[in-house]
Amino acid sequence: MLTISKMAAAVQPSATLAAGAKARQLKAEGINVYDFSLGEPDFNTPEHICDAAARAMREGKTHYTAASGIVELRNAIARMYRRTYGLEVSPDQVIVSNGAKHSLHNALAATVGPGDEVLIPTPYWVSYSDLVQMTGARYKLIPTTEASGFKMSAAQLRAAISPQSRLVMLNSPNNPTGSVYTRQELEALADVVLDAQLGVISDEIYERLVFGDAKATCFATLRPGLPAQTITISGVSKSYAMTGWRIGWALGPLHVIKAMGNVQSQETSSPSSISQYAALEALESDQTCVEEMRREFEARRDLVVKRLNALPDIHCRLPEGAFYAFFSVERYFGRTLGGRKITDSAAFCAAALEVGHVNLVPGSAFGMEGYVRLSFAASREQIERGLDRLAEFLTSAT
Repeated sequence: MLTISKMAAAVQPSATLAAGAKARQLKAEGINVYDFSLGEPDFNTPEHICDAAARAMREGKTHYTAASGIVELRNAIARMYRRTYGLEVSPDQVIVSNGAKHSLHNALAATVGPGDEVLIPTPYWVSYSDLVQMTGARYKLIPTTEASGFKMSAAQLRAAISPQSRLVMLNSPNNPTGSVYTRQELEALADVVLDAQLGVISDEIYERLVFGDAKATCFATLRPGLPAQTITISGVSKSYAMTGWRIGWALGPLHVIKAMGNVQSQETSSPSSISQYAALEALESDQTCVEEMRREFEARRDLVVKRLNALPDIHCRLPEGAFYAFFSVERYFGRTLGGRKITDSAAFCAAALEVGHVNLVPGSAFGMEGYVRLSFAASREQIERGLDRLAEFLTSAT
């Protein structure tokens, strides 16, 4: 008889994917649902990138590639970091994987295991904790507050470090909050990291989606010793609307990248050859499409925050990056909405979906109760209609 392993039994399904599945179920029943749960740009992949994929197919580039990715793409990624951030890396220090989530898994699998501890500031992307647990390591959460901009301080990081601590996971711009650490805030964290000889996984997948005066910072560039202790994660999914192409990457110390390559060679082999050539086109061609999408996300951000803050007993801070609004719903706890008792963020989101037909993700999934995440990767028309529906739902509060 087949049994389930302890690892598989401990892993929870992704809360964001589960929320999307529930919304699709209601839609299949003929219900009009406004779905703001998934972190996926609603734009189509730009045409010139699709054309590059078609060209690669016509040219017969449809076979296995090197497990770590084609050298042309790894070269392009290295050039991008040199040009954008002044970070010098060789193509051998770059590995291309099946999306940034796969890159995160490979980075953890190559660097931690049973007995090790990984530090994660909250709120955090839903997959971090389970990815850590899958290696046999354990995670320690470091809570932040809205007053701090949902950002971990250097003092908090220093206080959390134990003899078992091996890594800290950073994410700026952040999912779910949209917070962006300033360079000075990251420099303070960098000094703690160097002093403690702590490794860093810096998830920078939203680096091109920043708004106003906010600037994305490549953590590995902040201090001379950091490249030897940092694995940088990014990819094409968010900036180029290429989620389905499944191309992410990691760059870091050569021995770590080689170990990640060994893991990947046994796990999946190479990413899709066709997707790699599409990603190469994305990085090497005109970047106007990225700026056009960024400007539209910024306009949506302003619309969403204005609308949310006009709702009764709702508070939303202005996110500086990504495409999420993370807003407080605590004032509804202990009350009734649509005939449902609201005890926590999960109950709020369940009622919003089943009664109001607006799909959101509870803050508890991100390690922070009392909040809800709304993805504004949807058209302004959908946002307006969905928030009208949410406003109508909230009028049922007793």
